[in-house]
Amino acid sequence: MARWSEKCRMICPFIFILFLHSFAIIFFTRGFLLTRTELSSFSNCSDISQSPCSSSLLYPPPNVTGSDRESAANNDRCWTKPAVDRLVIIILDALRFDFVAPSTFFEEKKPWMDKLQVLQKLASDEGLSAKIFKAIADPPTTSLQRLKGLTTGGLPTFIDVGNSFGAPAITEDNLIHQLVKNGKRVLMMGDDTWLQLFPDHFGISYPFPSFNVKDLDTVDNGCIDHLIPSLYQEDWDVLIAHFLGVDHAGHIFGVDSTPMMQKLDQYNAILEKVTEVLQDQSGPGGLHENTFLLVMGDHGQTLNGDHGGGTAEEVETSLFAMSLSKPPTSISSELDTASCTFDVDGKKICISTIQQLDFAVTMAALLGIPFPFGSIGRVNPELYALSAGTWNGRGTTATHGKCWSSLEVWMQSYVDVLCVNSWQVKKYIDLYSASSVIGFPKEDLLHVADIYAQAQANWPNRLKNLSLFESEFSNESCDSSLSVLLGQINDYSNFLARVAELARSKWTEFDLKLMVLGLGILLVSLFVHLWSIRSVNKLFMVYDASIGNPGISLRFMSALFMVAIRASSFLSNSYILEEGKVANFLLATTGILNLRYSITRRKIAIEAIAFLVLNFILGFSGVRGISKQDVGSSFMNIYPLRMLGINESHFYGMIETVPMLGLILLAFLLYRSTVGNSYWRYLKYFFVTGTILSYILIVVHWFLESKFLPTPMMLEGFGRNIAPRTIYAIGSGLVVLLAFSQACEQNGRISDYIKRVLIATVAMVSAWSSTVLLLLGRQGPLVALMSIVGGWCIIRLQKVAQDTAEGTLGVSVTDSISVTQWSLLSTCLFFYTGHWCNFDGLRYGAAFIGFDDFNLMRQGALLAIDTFGVSHILPILSLPFLVSFQYPYSLISKGNRVFFSNLKKVFLIYGLITAVTTTFTIVCVTIQRRHLMVWGLFAPKYVFDVVGLLLTDVLICLASLYYF
Repeated sequence: MARWSEKCRMICPFIFILFLHSFAIIFFTRGFLLTRTELSSFSNCSDISQSPCSSSLLYPPPNVTGSDRESAANNDRCWTKPAVDRLVIIILDALRFDFVAPSTFFEEKKPWMDKLQVLQKLASDEGLSAKIFKAIADPPTTSLQRLKGLTTGGLPTFIDVGNSFGAPAITEDNLIHQLVKNGKRVLMMGDDTWLQLFPDHFGISYPFPSFNVKDLDTVDNGCIDHLIPSLYQEDWDVLIAHFLGVDHAGHIFGVDSTPMMQKLDQYNAILEKVTEVLQDQSGPGGLHENTFLLVMGDHGQTLNGDHGGGTAEEVETSLFAMSLSKPPTSISSELDTASCTFDVDGKKICISTIQQLDFAVTMAALLGIPFPFGSIGRVNPELYALSAGTWNGRGTTATHGKCWSSLEVWMQSYVDVLCVNSWQVKKYIDLYSASSVIGFPKEDLLHVADIYAQAQANWPNRLKNLSLFESEFSNESCDSSLSVLLGQINDYSNFLARVAELARSKWTEFDLKLMVLGLGILLVSLFVHLWSIRSVNKLFMVYDASIGNPGISLRFMSALFMVAIRASSFLSNSYILEEGKVANFLLATTGILNLRYSITRRKIAIEAIAFLVLNFILGFSGVRGISKQDVGSSFMNIYPLRMLGINESHFYGMIETVPMLGLILLAFLLYRSTVGNSYWRYLKYFFVTGTILSYILIVVHWFLESKFLPTPMMLEGFGRNIAPRTIYAIGSGLVVLLAFSQACEQNGRISDYIKRVLIATVAMVSAWSSTVLLLLGRQGPLVALMSIVGGWCIIRLQKVAQDTAEGTLGVSVTDSISVTQWSLLSTCLFFYTGHWCNFDGLRYGAAFIGFDDFNLMRQGALLAIDTFGVSHILPILSLPFLVSFQYPYSLISKGNRVFFSNLKKVFLIYGLITAVTTTFTIVCVTIQRRHLMVWGLFAPKYVFDVVGLLLTDVLICLASLYYF
């Protein structure tokens, strides 16, 4: 009982700190990541009677009078006249802009460019009826948020990222709901996320599982099997086909890879078949006489195949649009954003720009259905004008000598559509501000209301002036009408642009009271940390008077300075982007301090030089860690093997073999560290044998997956799934067995404590290592060896510093700079292994090692282990190494109490370092909450840091229970 009472007393500070951090994060998150208020209102056809546009339906041209005007106002339309009969939407997930645009638009041609030549050919040949757009998405660029944004016409908030693996049904008004509500039959095939977002909306659907990023073909083959046959059917009005191969190929292999090129070639072939079928049936009376085709991406991707942030590569995607009915002419140059050049075949091709925010409302206008109630987009003039149906609203006529060209008739119709568009957006923001807790600022609402009121007031006056002008100067009326219509279009567009700007800048409802409360609790936790460390220092004096606190030394000030610099760097977005380099620089600085310390003591330690060399390798090879493949095309381009006379197959074989040899070396080191140790007699067969068996299975898995040698069919399943699952089972079993054995452990001799903790540390780290190494891939053994070398150098340099200090027993308290180095090393390894603090830094492929199907809890756990394995789990569990080799505890009385108090202090200092950096991240997020990159950079950094802080607290609590 006394033993458990002592253990509880030691662990209580960690549990209290965990609770403080949990409450702080909960309060701050509720204030910072509040979701946008989703209104329950839906648009209806009958609503148009309430708009100021309904009386003219909207304003027939001045030359249409009497019964013609009444007939025009009572056409068979809802909010707008339907311009297309059928809509085909083909979504190519993670479609980069340079996948579609000709290479002539870029300074340098890349291997992945000009692969979708069928789209380029159509855009150059079809002239007025086909065009390529650069589509700009709003970050974050995860698939769920982009699909939600595309269908609602709104700006999904950052908090929706958490739902990307378990998409909830969209409950607010959206394009799919309006299609079904107004009698449109929707056919869906491909990514099953659509069924999760819209569970009861599709009459026919062919969903396929989408979360196994290692599977490049299942979803795509399913789409291919159903897409072409469906184009011959009449049982749908809107067809959605969502391909995933390019997204998955990017996640696993990167953009510059053979699988990516193969996918793009496959897409080009299927798109060629699709356009051929559509064009063959586009004649008069044909099934696709008035069909509109869209080939688009939901977001882009980086060269490493990642997305989620707000960089240009991630937010820029492509949209190809083609109408099977050709418009009579082009729109006014004032409305055309296209830039033109010549493609690879020497033909002129033009590319325009569109905001994805405009997609939902533009599609609704083309289909003649109500605009989604929460949409804040603008009907895009260039996309809207591609359909010939938008040019036939009023006809081209000349009455009473007053001429109206096709362009003027179209612009009049477009003004009508923008009038409805502006009225709908104005109605939404008014209701949103009235219903939401905070809403938009009053001064901003007044400003946009004035813009809208001015636009509405200008239109009747412009029409009146135009009629008078036509009466007096009939010959010049055609020219003057264009400027009048263009002025009204600009007025409405200005209003819609201002609303979109307002929403982007102030959409999130920050609750500053909750944010400040959370930050305040976090600051309190820092004082609790400091108070706990001070209490431990006092205990040293109680246990033995010869053990003292050396006070504020140079090494203590250096450690404090390093932590302060790293934490302060988070106040800059540039330093957040280069966080890995900052950590590497600070780690190198501590290495130089160690070297200086040993030189001043006239005892140059080889460990100091080795530590600097290791740091140089981490810094020099940091770029390598973010590659998608252990051997990628970029590596081959840098090192032209053939020019060096090296056979490529031999080189690949060497690359495949080195990690296996490294893993065998790790197994040997583990065996040598335990053989002959009497304390391992009862654990040896379980933990050493189990861990080495796991290492062997990892080698088997890599060998069978490497394709270095032909693999028998019967062994493919073993290498792909059975071996990894066995490794997970062995690791989990060892962790559970270790926890049980420690709980049942009886008190031993005081002199046994250090060795018992060392045994427990080696066993626990070994039990976790196999799973972490497997998920890290072939870089795992090298990372493990660098961790061992780095840890050994830190421990040895700490001992050298203490051995050379004045007095024999003058420095028992743990050296703060050693704990700081331990923390910085773990941060460097996090970035070295290809991770970074953004959602496009998650290595989704690791979550599917050993599994082909998706399970949220299982894949989430594997992804968490891969992400935080080398940065949190292994470093924290191995902290007792810093204490066990530090001090001759057996030479003093109550040595066991000094040992465990010292271990407690190490945990406290490590937790304090993490808490300080997280606090500065939260301060940064609070200050930069209106920054342009808040959702693309600062918010992801906040999420990673607070998750890391909570994980650190939990691991320290569990480690304390296990080791104390």
